[in-house]
Amino acid sequence: MDNQQESPIKYPCAYPIKAIGHYADDFADIVVDILQHHDPDLDRGTLVTRLSNGGRYLSVTVTFTAQSREQLESVYAELKGHERVLYLI
Repeated sequence: MDNQQESPIKYPCAYPIKAIGHYADDFADIVVDILQHHDPDLDRGTLVTRLSNGGRYLSVTVTFTAQSREQLESVYAELKGHERVLYLI
């Protein structure tokens, strides 16, 4: 299989990212700030948060306009590198 095959994703496109971390008042802002670093025109209206049943974790879903595979990889790398982000979907 060719590792350089074309991506099934057609850019630009609306792309949702979900980050999960321990609940804190500023967790959603951290995720949004990282995404705005990669997409300055990010629409904060796409932000959806959900608290876990036990109240320990917060999931933050934000849909942004992905321009390229490289941009997506950069977004995921920065989010994964943040100490407060536990999981990415």
